This record gives sequence, C-alpha cells and structure tokens, in this order.
Amino acid sequence: MFKKILIANRGEIACRIIKSAQRMGLKTVAVYSDADADALHVQMAGESVNIGPPAAADSYLNIGAIIKAAITTKADAIHPGYGFLAENADFVRAVEKAGITFIGPSAQAIASMGDKIASKKIAAKAGVEIVPGHLGVVRNPREALKVAGKIGYPVMIKASAGGGGKGMRIARDAAQVEESFLSAKREAKSSFGDDRILIEKYITQPRHIEIQILGDKQGNIIHLGERECSIQRRHQKIIEEAPSPFIDQKTRMRMGAQAVALAKAVKYFSAGTVEFIVDRDKNFYFLEMNTRLQVEHPVTEMVTGADLVEAMIRIAAGEKLAVRQEDVQMQGWAIEARLYAEDPFRGFLPSIGRLTRYVPPEESETVRLDTGVYEGAEITMHYDPMIGKLITHGETREEAIATMRGALDALYIRGISHNIPFLSAVMANPRFQKGDISTDFIDQEYAQGFQGGRLSPRLKDAFVAVAAFLNAIEVSRNAQIAGGIAAPIVEPDAPQNREWIVRLNGSPDSGQSREDLPAVVAATQGGATVMVREKAISVESDWLPGQPVFSGLVARKRTFIEVDKLPLGYRFTSDGVSMDVAVLTPRQAALHALMPKKKAPDTSKKLLCPMPGLVVSIAVAEGDSVKAGQALVVVEAMKMENILRAARDGVVAEVHTVAGDSLAVDDVILEFE
Repeated sequence: MFKKILIANRGEIACRIIKSAQRMGLKTVAVYSDADADALHVQMAGESVNIGPPAAADSYLNIGAIIKAAITTKADAIHPGYGFLAENADFVRAVEKAGITFIGPSAQAIASMGDKIASKKIAAKAGVEIVPGHLGVVRNPREALKVAGKIGYPVMIKASAGGGGKGMRIARDAAQVEESFLSAKREAKSSFGDDRILIEKYITQPRHIEIQILGDKQGNIIHLGERECSIQRRHQKIIEEAPSPFIDQKTRMRMGAQAVALAKAVKYFSAGTVEFIVDRDKNFYFLEMNTRLQVEHPVTEMVTGADLVEAMIRIAAGEKLAVRQEDVQMQGWAIEARLYAEDPFRGFLPSIGRLTRYVPPEESETVRLDTGVYEGAEITMHYDPMIGKLITHGETREEAIATMRGALDALYIRGISHNIPFLSAVMANPRFQKGDISTDFIDQEYAQGFQGGRLSPRLKDAFVAVAAFLNAIEVSRNAQIAGGIAAPIVEPDAPQNREWIVRLNGSPDSGQSREDLPAVVAATQGGATVMVREKAISVESDWLPGQPVFSGLVARKRTFIEVDKLPLGYRFTSDGVSMDVAVLTPRQAALHALMPKKKAPDTSKKLLCPMPGLVVSIAVAEGDSVKAGQALVVVEAMKMENILRAARDGVVAEVHTVAGDSLAVDDVILEFE
C-alpha cells in the first residue's frame, strides 16, 4: 500500500479524496494555485505545494508543476479527482515515467475512451448499442450542415474530447448549425485544448442513465448499478439519483452487461462510468465512457455502502476487488443535488464573491455534504462554480426527496447567488416527484426561465405563523431588555400578544399578490399557537433571534425556513420560494400601504453584462443596425461561453468594451440610440 498520496485537484473533490485517504491511514499532499492559498483542501491535507498562478492552464493543468510537487514531497501515488487532468493520457504517462503510481486507469484506456469518435467505434465492436451519427471529425460549418442534414434534425454538435457539458450544442434546424458549430468548437478549445467536433442524432425526451463500474488489474470487472442523471441544464447534470425510477431489473442487467463488456474490451481497471441515453421505450444507446471518478459517485456509495475512492486506491496498489458481482446490492434510495454559485433568477448566470455566511445542515446517516468551502471562502471566476454536493438517503425515493427538501432549506448561504431555490423547487415539482423526467425536464418545466417555487397553501400558512411567532419572540425579548427583567418569552398580557398584521409582500417568484392577514400569538409548552383569522396553527421551535434558519414543527410538520431580518419583518426562503414577510401593527399597516413605490431605472437602451466574465468577441460596431435576437457579444464565464443577443431592433450608439476585457455584473457593454 502507498504511504503518501498527492491529490492533483482542488475544491470539494480534493477534500473528498483526502477524507478517504486519511481514513486509510495515508498521508496526503494538496496542490494549489495562488487563488487557492486559503482553500479548504489545502487546510485539510498534511502537506501542500503551490503550483502556479490562478489560471488553470498555469497551475492545475501544469503537468510539470504537479509532477515536481509529487517528487519534492516524496508522494508515491497521484489521484487526479475529476476534471482538469483526470482523463489526460499524457499526464498518466508522465506520472508513470516519474516512477509514481497513477490512481486511475491506464493511459491506453483513457486515450481510447476519451475520444468520443474512437470510443463509439470500440463500443460498436464490443456489441454495445450506439447513437446514430457520423463516426468522424466534422471540420467546418459547411461539412456540419451536410452531416446534420444527412442524420436528420435535431442533432447534437459536441466536442470529441472532454465532458461536463462543455462544447455541446443542439441544432434543431439548418439555421442553427453554423453558430452552434463555431461556439462548440471555441468552447472545446478553451476547456480541453482540443476543438475536434462530432455530430450525432439528438434523441428527443431522452433519459441520461449511467452504469458505475469497478475493475482491478487482475481482469475482474463488476458494475454497481445505475444512476439517473436526467435533470440537466446546458447538458450539465444538476440532480442525480440511484437507482433510476425508470429502469427495471431486466434493463438494468442488460445495461450492466454491456458496460462490463466495453470495459473488458479496453482492459479497464479502476472506477469508471459508462453513460447511456435511454428513450421512452427503454431502448438504450452508448453515449460515452468516463475514465475517472464521477461528480455523482456519492449516490452509488450511499445505496451500495462502497467507498469508491478507497476502491480506486486499493486497485492502483494492485489489490483485487473485494466484492463479486453477486455481492452487489442496492439498499434504499439516494439523491444528489449539485450546489452552484449561480443565479437561477437570471438564467443561471455564474456568481462570484465571498461566502459571508455559510451554515450547512447537520450531517447524519441520511444527510451528506461534500464541499470545498467554508464561511469566508471565495468563489472566483477562474474555476467551476460548484460550491458542493448535498446527498440524502431514504428507504424509499419519497423519503430521500423529503430529506433533501429539508436539508436544502437548512443550508444557509449568503454573499453570492446560488441555485438552492431552484433545487428546492425541483424537489417540490409534482412531475419530478413522480419520476417523470428526461434531459428536457428543465426546458419543459421552466420554459420561461425560473421564477421561483410555488407558494403552496401549506407553505403560506407556515410563513404567516412563523413570522408571527418570531416577531413575538423578538418583541418579548426587547421588552425584557428594556425592563431589565428576565420574564417568559410569551406572557398573556405582554405587548406581543396584541393583534398583528402579517403582510405577505407578493413578488413574481412567489406567484402571490400582496396580502394582509391578522394574527394573534398564544403561548404553549415549547412554542405557540398562532390564530390566523379563524385558523389555529401550532408552532414548536427553540429558535433564537439571530439564527439564520428556523427549524421546528409547524402544524406538526417538520419545517425549515431560511430567515433574513428586515426592518419590519423577515425575508423567508423555503421550497424555492423567497418572500418578504412584514409584521406590523394595524396602524403601521395602514400607513405603510400609503408609501410610494420606487421606480426602477430605465436600462432599455443599454446592454449590461449579466455575469462576471471575459469578453471573447464583439460582433457589432458603433453605427451598426441590429435585429432582435442578433448575437452582439460573447462573454466567457467559468469556461462556459454565453452569447448576449439584442432584445429588440436598434442602432448601436456606443461600444464601451473590447475583446479581452474583464467585466463585472451590470457593467455597460454597449448603448443603443
């Protein structure tokens, strides 16, 4: 067994690998860029080495710097995590040439499966069903048009190298081919240093289902069942689960057998994943093989009890698999939600900044949080915007979803925008709860963009009752402080027990207009009963002023609500719904209704940058006439290209930036006449 392992990665996956290595009694070495000097993975590792400037090309993709760090610290093995160099055959060869063990598959397996064109040919030869398409590199837009027309629309235009949703575009007709081809080619070059493009048939209403495999160096290969990864945005997985609510045992065994056959065809060892596209009739087609640990590996660990990182380490050290195929059993259900620094209310645009508050939910046997951040940490524009991964387990899918909903509401993050409201809304979505999902789920359910979760009658009652309850606690506490007497929080004659007006301030994301509801609080053992008109709602909680999350029972149902204090009440967030809830005296309510509303500034003649990023190109100049929908500027944020288009017809009056400029949110890019 190894003595010391260097982790050639950063963020939550580096922390995840360090945990398993340390449990095994192995020493660990972290590498970091200048931007990550204070990162959590650096703090967790036994040793750390700086490998260069913030740009990934100069640090985490710098093979020479990583090999040097391993030699200097006398590490005898390197784990690549995922992303960066995890599927780089040249890196594997360099590691082995330096006399260090690579914790992963062979360079040959990575090279053959890392190229989507080559992998399709190998899969077909191994008897694996493949997606119809063009088995060759498409070199230019003219050839792309010809190939797409032959295959039949819609088609998927995607990078031959890499993964993670980068360099992928859907063209639904000939008019979309050229722009999609060029955009995918640029993004592939930026992300993987390889701009080769392939085109294949895009299967409508597909499910993305993958099989986890493990193989040792003695030739033993098994699979650990499937994961459903169909909830995707821009081809990037958002929510994953194991098992799939769609796959039956017969299909599971067929998919597993084909995955193992492909792995054997390339003499695979270590952990890996074979991904399939599955149609509504349970026909499945090979998509690609990921020759590395997957982001979503925790759901498989939760239902099988395996530690995939430990298994990878032991396999790399030459040990045989500890389990046989017949030993693999899936217990219960697990769901993973990826936490991203992005704004779901603004088209999921990336967000950067410092986590001014970070309060994670309590971990347990049913709640797991894999993260690489802490309160005060910074999300930069240099790397992937992932904050972490929240994983929950239940005996049934319903239990796993319910636990996830509570854990998401208990996770409090401030200082940056994040996608927790969106994740919560998906968990509450009736179609998701039924398991009726596909890779088109987000486009279909949120066709007009995400506007927030639905304010259900139960959640509305909870907001009103909790607001009145919290206000009673704070008013009572203030009265105690003013009188200098330590009295019970709620007494029959105390000022908090008069009638209050709870004002739900309607907003677009709540789907609710403004509403005033009279409420009276009466103390009970461990809480209170809130009378809202003629309805009694029980509240039980030990919440104290200043706590960011209300946790308790509302109408005897476990409830978590994020709490942000406002001058006249609170901003509540739960189940993807965020709403300002004011608690007023009747007189305050009457006067407050007379206050004029502030008008938003007119920005209709300006193109503002919607996210922090780098200007890649500008397609217009001063004096140009533009049409609605025309591409104006390409901005790259966290390795993803974003095309900014004209909202209406007009003439460009002034351009304020040039290619290569770094922009902040709401910086003015250009103005119209």
